[in-house]
Parts: sequence; structure tokens; C-alpha cells
Amino acid sequence: MLSLHSAVHRADRGARAPRIGLAVAGGGPIGGMYELGALRALDDAFEGRDLHRLDCYVGVSSGAFLAAGLANRMDTAEMCRIFITGDSDDVQFRPETFMQPAFAEYASRLARAPRLVSEWWREVLFAPDASRWPGSMARIGSLMPTGLFDNRAIERFLRDVFTRRGRSNDFRKLDAPLYVVAVDLDSGEAVRFGEPGWDNVPISTAVQASAALPGLYPPVKLRGRHFVDGALRRTMHASVALEHGVDLLIGLNPLVPFNGGRGKRMGGERTLLSGGLPAVLSQTFRTLLQSRMQVGLARYAQQYPDIDQLVFEPNAEDGELFFANAFSFTARRRICEIAYRNTMADLRHRRVALAPVLAAHGITLRDDIINDSKRSILDGIAPPTRDTDATARLRRALDEVEHRIASTK
Repeated sequence: MLSLHSAVHRADRGARAPRIGLAVAGGGPIGGMYELGALRALDDAFEGRDLHRLDCYVGVSSGAFLAAGLANRMDTAEMCRIFITGDSDDVQFRPETFMQPAFAEYASRLARAPRLVSEWWREVLFAPDASRWPGSMARIGSLMPTGLFDNRAIERFLRDVFTRRGRSNDFRKLDAPLYVVAVDLDSGEAVRFGEPGWDNVPISTAVQASAALPGLYPPVKLRGRHFVDGALRRTMHASVALEHGVDLLIGLNPLVPFNGGRGKRMGGERTLLSGGLPAVLSQTFRTLLQSRMQVGLARYAQQYPDIDQLVFEPNAEDGELFFANAFSFTARRRICEIAYRNTMADLRHRRVALAPVLAAHGITLRDDIINDSKRSILDGIAPPTRDTDATARLRRALDEVEHRIASTK
């Protein structure tokens, strides 16, 4: 589903090239895979601009890794080799790495148990009945871990990816601005890693903090503050790119509520209620996030009337996205394929309205690509190059020189 807000009047850029920004929302593992499929579709369909050569990137939660990868000149084909085909000669991705129990968190909580038990017994013996139980329940709650899995593995994985083959783990060394958004747990303040004052935080740590979904991963402690998932404040944080002075904003949001009334039910008679509490909470969370984002986009259209805005989302009837196993290899590939085909269909169906908007920013649509309804996400992805680190750096440098020469013509 494509939301298109065309600029009321476009600013006169003169000889300046159009500035294009990308905002990628969060959505957990499934959301990240949907966004990868959508990004691959846009990369295939667009002529005139590569997604890994845009002017500004904003990433939240799982979308932060994709934004950081693109800002590091990792193209969508390489990301597909990493997360879908698994034949990358550069990065080896293993989902189980991110599912290791947070034993350190468990231990720190259990270490409090003796003291809390002692306080509880004192209340049992001396406190009035009316005030005993609420305090007891609060103490029991403080023993529960703040996250099931250890997110330090995420930081180690990203640090390894962004410190090889000419990439950088330093915001300040990127060719285009990158902003990764997290939320301060104690104040509710949104912090933009990559801005002055926060640009010396490693990108890998910033993504770890932005993806610290409460309940799944513990908060990330940094400079005496505790950071959690950036989506808790805003869904996509598109305003960060809009404030950066872009002429075209491309946004991706994978979290939309499932419409079981109009779409196909999963597994014959399967409904949201049959999924129990996790399904109910997921639907509630998705509904709140999308509603908040729609209000924000309507406000941005009025606040930034000279900026074109495109936001791609899944179809509400895609029940497979809602019920998919987030850590299944088959599910990852299937979700990416659904996203790829959905995005291509959006481009095909909205071509008449979309083409002039993109043309204003130097982008044309490849009709042979978007009109091929049988095209797969894996079409056009060349086999890995089998580079060494040295040859990969040389290839990257030569590509950059070629790009600079082409841009001056």
C-alpha cells in the first residue's frame, strides 16, 4: 500500500541536484525482512538513483540496520545475499545468535531476591494488611528480567560488519548523514544518534539501543542513561529527514494491523483470538503505531508542503505477515518475496501519479521491471564476488571514483 503526498509547490533548486532521504521504521525481524524486500523492489524499479547513494538516512529499531547498511554503501543485492540466500562471501548471518538468553540480566535480577524476600517478611509481620500486598507485588515484578534475549550479540555482529571492507562504524565518516533513533527510558526523550553530541557513539551501539524492544531485549546503558526501541516515541521518525532539507522522502513502515475481516484467515479457521495474548498485543501495537503515523504524515504534508513524500506499507489483508515465524529461514525468504511483489504492484498501479513525482527528482521507473508480474526478488542478484577484504576495498574505491565521474558529467 503506497501513500503519496505530492508537494504543493516544489522549491526552486537551481543547479542543485535533488536531495532524497530514506526513513525506515522498525517492526522486529519480520518487519525488517519486509522492508528488505520492499527496498530491493525499489532498487530494481528505480532508474537514476541507487538507494545506497541517497542524501540522508533515518533508521528505527530493525530498520536501523538496513539504513546503516545503505549509508555504508551496502546495496540491497548484498543484503539479500546475507539474509535470504545465505551465500554472501562477506557476512554470515545466523538468527540463533540473536536468541541467546540474557543470562547476565537474569543473574542481576535474581541477586536481588534475598533482600526483597527479607523486606517482604518484614512487611508480612509488621505492615498493615491493606498496604502489604501492593508492595509485595511490586517487589515480585522487580525480579522479572527486562529482556529475554541478550542484545550484546547484535552489537558484536554489527560492529564486525561495519569495520570491514571499507565500511565504517563511525557516523562522522559516512558519506551521507545517518540518524538512528532510540528513546531514553527514564525521560521518554527521543535521541538521534548521529547528531552532534551523539555522533561519536558507534553505529553498532546506536542500532543495538534503537532495537532494544522492551520485553525482548534489555535496555542499553550508555552515558549513564538507558535506551530502548525508538518506535516507542514515533513510528518512523520521518521528521528527522524532512528537517534535513530533503526534496523527496521515501518511507517504509512494515507494521500495519491485520484485517482478518476482509483478508484470508490463516490456517482455515485461524483468527487473531486463536493466537492468544501475543496476537492480541501485536494487533493492538500495530493499530496504535499506524494510527499515530497516519496523523504524523498528514501533519508533515501541511508542515512541509514543498517536499514529496512516499510511504510504502504492507497490505492489511496479508495474514502471512502477521502469523509468520520470525526466526524461520523459509519465512524470511517468503516475507521478502511478498514485500517485493507488493511494492512492485504498488509501483505498477500508481505509475501514472507516481512517475511525474519521481521524474522531478531525477528518477524514472523501469517499465519492463514493474510490468513483469512474475519477477522474483532473487532475479537480478548476481552470485557473490568472492572478494578478499583488500579487493573489496579496491572495488569499493573504484566504484566511488566511477560514480563521482558520472555525477560531474
